[in-house]
Amino acid sequence: MRAQRAAALAIPAALAALAALAQPLAPRLPTAGVTIGGERFTLEVARDPATQFRGLGGRTHIDPRGGMLFVFPSPRATAFVMRDCPIPIDIAFLDAAGRVIAIHEMQPEPPRGADESAVAYESRLRPYPSGLPALYAIETAGGRLRPLGLRGGDKLEIDRAALLAR
Repeated sequence: MRAQRAAALAIPAALAALAALAQPLAPRLPTAGVTIGGERFTLEVARDPATQFRGLGGRTHIDPRGGMLFVFPSPRATAFVMRDCPIPIDIAFLDAAGRVIAIHEMQPEPPRGADESAVAYESRLRPYPSGLPALYAIETAGGRLRPLGLRGGDKLEIDRAALLAR
């Protein structure tokens, strides 16, 4: 009887594992190298609205020299929130010349409650604003930007033509 029960439980688990293997892998984002405070980072490039909305949400680990580079179509004042982000993230907003215009150390928010509407959840998330019009935003693992000495007015080299050509 115990063997039959174990087999009955194992079959659905095996089918679920096979189904997961059959699913196509999520497309990998292109990457770009950016030097921050003398360290080279390899950042995933987020250019389209859906990728930018998702950002690093849901990640439980960000490589110490990884993160995401958001490339906006034109400079605009914007703000990011910690939507579905269980770990701290640092963010730097850059203007069209690649100069840092704002830096924030973003902290995780409590997850959306089972009885919490999407509107209520979104409205309680703390905004982290660019202040001025930003053409780029860089997100790294939390606690990375301060030790690198990154400050407002610092210039990072961003090859926009290469980013848009990908």
